[in-house]
Formats: sequence, C-alpha cells, structure tokens
Amino acid sequence: MVNGKLVCHGILFSTMEQNIVDDQNEEGQVPRQHASAIESLLFVAGRPLERGELRKLLMVNEQQLTDALEVLAQDLGQQKRGIRLQLLGEQIQLVTAPENARYVAALLGLPMTARLTSAALETLSVVAYRQPLTRSHIEAIRGVNSDRALMSLLQHGLVAEVGRAPTVGRPALFATTAEFLQQFGLTTLEELPGVTISRPAEEQSAIQDAGTLPETP
Repeated sequence: MVNGKLVCHGILFSTMEQNIVDDQNEEGQVPRQHASAIESLLFVAGRPLERGELRKLLMVNEQQLTDALEVLAQDLGQQKRGIRLQLLGEQIQLVTAPENARYVAALLGLPMTARLTSAALETLSVVAYRQPLTRSHIEAIRGVNSDRALMSLLQHGLVAEVGRAPTVGRPALFATTAEFLQQFGLTTLEELPGVTISRPAEEQSAIQDAGTLPETP
C-alpha cells in the first residue's frame, strides 16, 4: 500500500508538472500566433496599419500587440527573410530587406540612391535627431538658409510635415518618414546611431506644450 501510494503520488505530481509545462507552452504560443496574424494582415493590406487597427482586429491590448510585434520582427530578422517589420510612430508595415535593395530597384527601374547634396544630408541629419522641429530651428542649428535643402528632402519623401508648432504663426513641424527608414536600412528610429544633442530651451518648451516631443536618441 505504501509503495502503491508512492506510485500514485508520483503519477499525480508528474501530471501536475506536465500541465504546468503545457500551460507555459500555450502562453508562449500566443504571441507567435498573433505575430503570424499580423504578418498576414500587413501582407493583405498592402499599406501601413495603425496600432489601433491591429489591436482591434486581433482583440488584444497594447502589451500583447507589442509582444507579438517583437516576435515577428525577431523572426523576420533572424531567419534572413526578404521582408522586415517597420515601425514608425503608430504605423506598422512590411518593407523589403535592405540587403535586397539592388534587386528591387532593378525590378522597378529605380535608382539605387537618391542624389542628395551635402546641405540636404546635413539637414536630414538635423531632422532625424531633433524631430519634430521647424524650418527656423533647422536654420538656427545649421547657421544657413535651409529652404532648398528642406525642399529637396520633401521631394524625395525623406521628410514630411507632421504638424504645427504652438508658437506665433504656427510654423510647420518636420520629421522623417517611413521612406527615410527604408532608404537607410532602418526599421525604427531607435536604430539610429546614438548621439546626444541638447535642445534650445525655447524650442523644448514650445514642443512640449504641443505634446509632440519625442525622446532624443
């Protein structure tokens, strides 16, 4: 009887342990299932989807969506797939892998790189690390007129107007675009090389009032 009880207890504990493992495996599969669904949704949509759209379609909360996006991004990168997950603000989309750019460009008959002047590249760097900011702030940083450089970036789709500053005249605020990330082989702005740049006090105060100030990389 004692041995029989020990055997029964052993079976019971073994069953309990297996149930725990099964539960853990099931929990681990949830983000992967959501990741698979997100990949399908983005593929079918053929356009960027908002985080809110995905939460609604998947019936998940923000943390669950974030977990699923991390799984999908990691899978696409580690498996060297031909597509990558790109996140820009609230927008999420699938883009081609940067290492395949020359093949995509050849198929579409596109130039490999945009021809930017040194002034345009300098302006783009300022916008990338200080966004969102106004033209006057760009010029204050560069010390020269930036109309032509900024216009070139707008024409190439690397920079776009994203709002208005809460100052006199409500000047336009500019920030980089998804095209900028794609051209430079980035999936998020967090992948920009780390650079610490301080903001002038008046600029920081104005943008904070608008509620649009991102963390400086």
